[in-house]
Amino acid sequence: MSRGAVSQPDVVATVAQAAELSRPPLLVLEPLERFLDARGIGSGPITPRPIGDGHSNVTYALERGGVRVVLRRPPRPPLPPSAHDVVREARIQIALAGRVRVPRVLAVCEETNVLGVPFYVMEHVDAHVVGPSLPPQVDISSAQRACFGRELVDALAELHDVSLAAAGLEDIGRPDGYLARQIRRFAALWEQHRTRELPEIDQLTSWLGARVPSAGDATIVHGDYRLGNVMFTSGSAGSKGGPRLAAILDWEMATLGDPLADVGYLIATWAEPGDEETPMLALSAATRMPGFSTRAELRERYAQRTGRSVNALGWYETLALWKAAIFLECSYARYQAGTTDDPYFASLGTGVPALAQSALQRMSRC
Repeated sequence: MSRGAVSQPDVVATVAQAAELSRPPLLVLEPLERFLDARGIGSGPITPRPIGDGHSNVTYALERGGVRVVLRRPPRPPLPPSAHDVVREARIQIALAGRVRVPRVLAVCEETNVLGVPFYVMEHVDAHVVGPSLPPQVDISSAQRACFGRELVDALAELHDVSLAAAGLEDIGRPDGYLARQIRRFAALWEQHRTRELPEIDQLTSWLGARVPSAGDATIVHGDYRLGNVMFTSGSAGSKGGPRLAAILDWEMATLGDPLADVGYLIATWAEPGDEETPMLALSAATRMPGFSTRAELRERYAQRTGRSVNALGWYETLALWKAAIFLECSYARYQAGTTDDPYFASLGTGVPALAQSALQRMSRC
């Protein structure tokens, strides 16, 4: 992007433009160029392109001088305490490099004199995200589509197998009482942000709290491990052929805890043919296509790959759906308060009750 071609000055601006704005832009070009120059990352003007929905940390693809990288930064201030800690996120990725499929971090800026907030820059991964549909670059025959589920489970097993001491990540969370804290935290969020009475949520809260499983050894937990937070290449995935999982993204919620929480979330967001639509299943609607693994196959592969028992996994799946309903109710509260006109948030008027019902149905099968 040339200095004269900035089309959204409230998002990407020159220093002169930023001085005239009522709110800080997300990228300021000249100091960012100097930061990249000092680290030998490309040369010349920056062409930025936003990636993702930007509801959490903000991600931009940057191109300059034929070099492509990715920048990740928090949303605009004010920010809740301890939220959107991109320096912590970068530290986790650096520690996991060579152990887990993560993009390589190239530079971290902990100061605020470049963009007004800390940020980091990582390599651009030439791969594709799968979500509601299959990108044409990884759209393969139905006979090969099971490779997506296999790759997701295998990459998650690799993460859960990382030695905390070897990676130097023993201090990124408190593993003792992880599940009980999750329940307390989300129950409090519900009380704070609910916009209506949903007896299903209260029923689920009581049921989950009374049946907290005994956790095994703590591992690194991604916290948002689902189909839309990984990238696939179109290359070979072993003897079965098909796309390979190249990178796990979005480490903002990573901590230490019960690894089955990641497995339960992955399965709870995995759509199968005949499922009733919910906001979470819509994220991975592509998995309804012929040939994709079933939820049962994902469970069995994780058990085989790790040796961990998945007998109590229904509880974790229920937990994931309950948490999703509460989290999305917080978004619906923003819509009700008039602070956003996002049509997706408007749809949560019916989407949150649908998620609560889905959680109850999963609970009833435990």
